[in-house]
Amino acid sequence: MANIDFFSAKGCPLAQQRFTWKDLNPKPISKLDDDAFTRVRIILMNGLEIDALRLKHLIARFNGDLRVPLAEVRRIEHHQATTINWMIGADHSPIETTIAYEQVAIEVTAAVAQNEPDPYLAQAYRFGLLEDFDHLYRYSALLDRLEGKDANNILQGYTDIVPGRPTMLEHRAPIDDVRAPYDRTAAATLSKIHAAMITAAEYQTHDYYMNIGPLFADPVARELYAEIASIEEQHVTQYGSLEDPNESFLEKWLIHEATEVYAYHSCVEQESHPRIKAIWERFLDYELGHLNLVSRLFKDIERRDPAEVLTAVSPMLPFKSQRPFVRDVLEKEVGYRAVGTQFTTDGSESEATLAYRQAMNAKGSPSQAVSAGYRWAPGTELSRKVANY
Repeated sequence: MANIDFFSAKGCPLAQQRFTWKDLNPKPISKLDDDAFTRVRIILMNGLEIDALRLKHLIARFNGDLRVPLAEVRRIEHHQATTINWMIGADHSPIETTIAYEQVAIEVTAAVAQNEPDPYLAQAYRFGLLEDFDHLYRYSALLDRLEGKDANNILQGYTDIVPGRPTMLEHRAPIDDVRAPYDRTAAATLSKIHAAMITAAEYQTHDYYMNIGPLFADPVARELYAEIASIEEQHVTQYGSLEDPNESFLEKWLIHEATEVYAYHSCVEQESHPRIKAIWERFLDYELGHLNLVSRLFKDIERRDPAEVLTAVSPMLPFKSQRPFVRDVLEKEVGYRAVGTQFTTDGSESEATLAYRQAMNAKGSPSQAVSAGYRWAPGTELSRKVANY
């Protein structure tokens, strides 16, 4: 595929970006009839748009001069996020949507880890990948327990359902979740995009679990969502700390718009659903308009060339099953741990993490309880009991 040049197309001007209420309520996808990677793209792009809103609100709190352009772009991105999020249909139960979120975390992070040019950053993505992999297993057990459903109906055979790094061992002291950032003056553009993308995806997952968890009556479900939401906060800490803190607000805004352009471009190139592809094409045009706007602001306010921050990137983000890579990482790195900013290959951990984990698990582990006796096989626990009758 050709490189993505961020400055060759100006996109749709902001003043021409319009929505109706009908636009914000597209026909939802089918959880069974539509390809799972269409839903992967939907969840990823919703996460990116929600993070775009979050970043722009934060910038506005610290910068009076940018508040109007931030508000103007934010309104459009809010409507983009609404359109995208409303594609998830009511045929998805909250746990099924959770399964889909974890599939996004696994497949997208695995793709990013393989495309990441910086070895340290790639290691960080592989490290988090194995934890998301285990979350999928625990939630699959919960789906079987509460709804009698097979998680593979959502995953469609693209993603394995087996344990990863055990969730009960993922709890770390905060100091052991903060990573070393890339250097904004030397890092590849793709490294900046990857960090922004995975941070956004994990942030969305954290917020979803925090909102959904209290709505369950089952005590194990409530505790499992609380436990994994805590790990998602750790992941947001890890991935967010990969970004250079010396980037200016405008520089971060510029990188985020480029991330959205990159991701939408990848969606357009690989989407199999004609109606959804048309939405990706429309929103790619919108994001190019947003990137053009912030590029002008960057030149006018910082007196810098955006090309100093962003260069053409390749390849696209591949939306496909990463099973062979994930299995290889699982076999080789499941025993890796983190101490400070570094990863250990011998399983060693800090006293701070060991004490924190002992305190959190002092009254039991929800992730262990929910999967006690569970081992995924085609069908559900009910069907296996009938077969053995």
